[in-house]
Amino acid sequence: MTSTETRPVVHQVRRLDVALPHPYDRAVRRYEELVPVVDTARFGRLTSWDAVLELAGSNAPHGFMIYWKADVTAMMAASPSGWKCAEYLMGNHVIAERMFRHDPAVMLHAPLRTVIYEDSRGQTRFAVDQPSTFFASYGDPAITEVGHHLDRLVAQLLDALGAAVPAELGELGELGDAGG
Repeated sequence: MTSTETRPVVHQVRRLDVALPHPYDRAVRRYEELVPVVDTARFGRLTSWDAVLELAGSNAPHGFMIYWKADVTAMMAASPSGWKCAEYLMGNHVIAERMFRHDPAVMLHAPLRTVIYEDSRGQTRFAVDQPSTFFASYGDPAITEVGHHLDRLVAQLLDALGAAVPAELGELGELGDAGG
């Protein structure tokens, strides 16, 4: 293949849209407690990958950190849309590196994009595209396995949020080690 060729990849993604048990504001607060903001300045001062691994372990107690947040409610305040909604990029660069070493294009899907919103009935919901459905599309078993690991971390996060874990993510008893 020459450098001018395009490699189209068609893949199917499963979106998980899960009811959360708490009102919107409380659900957002709880999510942000469980998924803390990444300390980029602190990571930037580290001089070894071992130090990065250690800090990621303490900065991401549930496996994930917030890399970006948008208060969609505030951005849309003047619009005729009255939804409550917050959008996030949630991930862990230590876990992402386990895929990046095989194919840098995986960063198209890492970190994961998540949304917490209130639906038309006032039910708070959490939406995320299932990680393994993205990462399996790269055709590399090592990347696919990390995608399944991320599925397990999403399942554990949903459980910590008090939500029912979708069957597509497996049973909590099957989750095993959540480490990076």
